[in-house]
Amino acid sequence: MKVHLRNPSRTIEVDGPVSIVALLGRLELNRESVLVIRDGTLVPGDAMLSDSDEIEIRPVISGGAA
Repeated sequence: MKVHLRNPSRTIEVDGPVSIVALLGRLELNRESVLVIRDGTLVPGDAMLSDSDEIEIRPVISGGAA
């Protein structure tokens, strides 16, 4: 599968099928600090990804009013 990572932007290939939790573990990313998106839709943490998927992993950005 193609995995598009943001901040810094790069694309990597990962063999599937794999769960979101396992993928993030391989990439040493904390599940609470990123969003996983497939076909424009947020993917839940317990989902399985197939070898043919193309996903994007974005960092969670939080902020507030002053």
